[in-house]
Amino acid sequence: MGQALARCAGDGFVIAGGSERAGAAGIGADQGGWTLSDSAQQAAASADVWIDFTTPDATLEALELLKLTKIKAAVIGTTGLSLAQEQQVAEHAKRIAIVRDRNFSLGVNLMIGLVEQAAARLGADWDIEITEGHHRRKVDAPSGTALMIGEAAARGRGAKLSDIRVPPHDGMTGPRKEGSLAFSVIRGGGIIGDHETAFISDEETLSISHRALDRAIFAKGALTAAKWAVEQKPGLYTMRDVLAL
Repeated sequence: MGQALARCAGDGFVIAGGSERAGAAGIGADQGGWTLSDSAQQAAASADVWIDFTTPDATLEALELLKLTKIKAAVIGTTGLSLAQEQQVAEHAKRIAIVRDRNFSLGVNLMIGLVEQAAARLGADWDIEITEGHHRRKVDAPSGTALMIGEAAARGRGAKLSDIRVPPHDGMTGPRKEGSLAFSVIRGGGIIGDHETAFISDEETLSISHRALDRAIFAKGALTAAKWAVEQKPGLYTMRDVLAL
């Protein structure tokens, strides 16, 4: 994602710096007008917005270091944050504007809206199965985007995801509970991101899907969020706010 952001940051953006874990290749080297550092504080020294697609611990460490800079806003796309870590992000949003989301694709955000509408109109006799696929290096499952889709489906049914979610199908599970939602996960190769929501009744199946063909869609969405966030008051926002969905 860092490389995709650097490629997509065209007119209206100047890359002030970037950070990587200590000892990573390229630290201190010129990247074409900016330098890669092992310190978020150093990387953001002259920046207005911080864009972060790393790991939960690295994200929270960076947000702490950003207190020592003039950063006005942040875009956080890191997945795998615990509830407690999400609350820490929300605390930082009391001093700067933060767009916190698990997917920055326009298509995915529209898909989430469609899933919520479909779930609201289809009864409990329609089972919901969410399938997601990502590259072999992804460490969390289901993906943050899949969980967002599940939460949207649950909202459509006037329920909490935790109340209707059932464990993955494996072994002697018995009959499926009516009105339940389940996740299926694929990890392999270089899959960028595939998500499908299937509403399944005894007579028919409705599928709503999205396939990412290039990581540039997430980078472009994050850059759109950055341009929007820098004009906002401190607070916690999502891509639905950015896109006025």
